[in-house]
Amino acid sequence: MEQETFPDDLADALVGVQRLVRRRLRREMPAPPLRTAEVELLRLVVERPGIGISEAAKELYLAGNSVSTLVNQLARQGYLVRETDPADRRAAQLQPTPAAEARLGEWRRRRSDLVRRQVSRLDEADRETLLAAIPALRRLAGNLREEAERP
Repeated sequence: MEQETFPDDLADALVGVQRLVRRRLRREMPAPPLRTAEVELLRLVVERPGIGISEAAKELYLAGNSVSTLVNQLARQGYLVRETDPADRRAAQLQPTPAAEARLGEWRRRRSDLVRRQVSRLDEADRETLLAAIPALRRLAGNLREEAERP
């Protein structure tokens, strides 16, 4: 891999892996299928129950009205409950339902199983290289987040 093509090669590889993992999981998960943005919102609400719509929008880098639409869809499917924020009656707090927690748990289990199977097919040197790259990839993600949050 040449140094000048490294950024594109890295970005393409990361996107390719993520896309293929998503497609495989979508095919294997029970109905109804959830879009990527819906899964990301569910993950956020499960991690931070009570989060508001505007905070979720900021965290996911989406417009508030886009998150409101996602919330409405997920609420209709029985995955989210919107409660009135006691500190600001005009705002809502989002809570996951047991169905959301079960769905997300199943999604995580299947994702882990899929990645574990595929990584086990690699030779030891490739597995060690991927393991060693995880801290650098996390720092890269942190840098991207930090840059995106700058005014």
